[in-house]
Amino acid sequence: MYKYNDFDEAFVRSRVEQFRDQVERRIKGQLTEDEFRPLRLMNGLYLQLHAYMLRVAIPYGTLNSRQMRQLAMIAEKWDKGYGHFTTRQNIQFNWPKLQDVPDILEALADVEMHALQTSGNTIRNVTADHFAGAAADEVADPRPVAELLRQWSTDHPEFQFLPRKFKIAVSGGEQDRAVTKAHDIGIRIVRNAAGEIGYQIIVGGGLGRTPMIGKVIRDFLPKEDLLPYVEAVVSVWNLLGRRDNKYKARIKITVFENGLEEFSQLTDERFEQIRAGFTGVDQEILAEIEQFFREPVYETKSKDVFDARYATDPAFRSWVDTNLSDHKADDYAIVTISVKKHGATPGDATADQMRAMANLAEAYGHDELRISHEQNVVLPHVHKADLPAIYDALKVADLATANVGLISDIIACPGMDYCALATARSIPIAQEIAQRFDDLKLEHDIGPLKIKISGCINACGHHHVGHIGILGLDRAGIENYQITLGGDGTQDAVIGDKTGPGFAAEDITNAIERIVMAYLALRQTPAETFLDAYKRLGLEPFKAALYEEAAAHAAE
Repeated sequence: MYKYNDFDEAFVRSRVEQFRDQVERRIKGQLTEDEFRPLRLMNGLYLQLHAYMLRVAIPYGTLNSRQMRQLAMIAEKWDKGYGHFTTRQNIQFNWPKLQDVPDILEALADVEMHALQTSGNTIRNVTADHFAGAAADEVADPRPVAELLRQWSTDHPEFQFLPRKFKIAVSGGEQDRAVTKAHDIGIRIVRNAAGEIGYQIIVGGGLGRTPMIGKVIRDFLPKEDLLPYVEAVVSVWNLLGRRDNKYKARIKITVFENGLEEFSQLTDERFEQIRAGFTGVDQEILAEIEQFFREPVYETKSKDVFDARYATDPAFRSWVDTNLSDHKADDYAIVTISVKKHGATPGDATADQMRAMANLAEAYGHDELRISHEQNVVLPHVHKADLPAIYDALKVADLATANVGLISDIIACPGMDYCALATARSIPIAQEIAQRFDDLKLEHDIGPLKIKISGCINACGHHHVGHIGILGLDRAGIENYQITLGGDGTQDAVIGDKTGPGFAAEDITNAIERIVMAYLALRQTPAETFLDAYKRLGLEPFKAALYEEAAAHAAE
């Protein structure tokens, strides 16, 4: 993984001291809240419903055991003993005191971490496939590209006051695990007919109140053109993007209003201007970055202990079958640690759990962890011989839930329990749904099914691309939950279909159960997933089950 150089170290430390002075002035009353707000947002500090919230960057979701232990220390010393992993592969601390934030930032700098550009109208934390460098279907590791973009975008003088926030995701596999089509710019590493590696560029994706799937603006961009082309895209949007209405300021609206062809032409013109000034040093920097992302030296071990445990322990076998993914190396696996125990808050991990995961990464995982946009934690490189020991340690840490990709592995934003923008609760709804299907003992029979919940139209829970999406709204002071079906966040991305009128908080879990029971009755075979069944059948049979049964229950 990437290591700070002298410039990185000096830059982050100077920003910490700068913010320390700003906090001191705010506490003394020398800065008003209006004056302080843009300064704190530049350092990832929000003012939420009950307290400040600090959002810490985890670039492309990658961190080591030392960094994870530091996050655990911060949670215990300056927060309430836990952190919340987010859909941008970040971690949020929900209860820091303002006077402590500079010390938190200094502690982060001690382990090469920061909170820069995790807020504000700038280029946010660059995300990537959480299986990067390990996945069996990978064309190339996307993290060097993500790191190049991180370095380029950090404190970029032209892009610190954009029309709105700007999000970039990079994927390197045949399967898109980074939701690239729901980003302002999505980058997929591909090969052309000659076998050369380059990039497919997608622009204009985004969720929120006007959800749109990104459009391919370049099918194949040569490696050496990436940085000037991305700069051209952002530069064109920075000039065209609307600043009169923040709800219409995102690049998706700019592309829609101008048309992809017009936007592409303007980008190409700007690209030619920018590329003329590129000396190729970006490719030299990329080559240097790539050295930090070499594959680990894989070990050769006997798998006898794993094979015996798999054959005799049903709980271990269920965890292996559910939470493991194929690795590019024989005898290795990718382990996804579910931070979604039934009835728990999705994405929350205690300090003790963070330390437990750090210990496992150090002992068995080549000292590397990943945070997924699905709010789970990944050990990307694990020899199968070590899986029994990992599973036993996870059980002790209360992290051995075998539900990755199943109905209880729910993405949920903090909602109205924390967020000042939320109009409804997300966390209690996620907890109730997960507990319901655990009680019914159906989720393994149901199979892959992604539920995503947002507590407002900003869609931080990605509900638009959930197989089942839930959006919480305020209807005359009462929480009301709308349902969408058939969304998909992969390379085949699509926005889900609205089913109809929403449901009260006390009715939403029953509504989800009716949808799922309809699927179980309608699927052709147990191998037909919910999404496949929905594509085959369409909305109507699910809508009928949802509302006709609801009407029948109401009549009773």
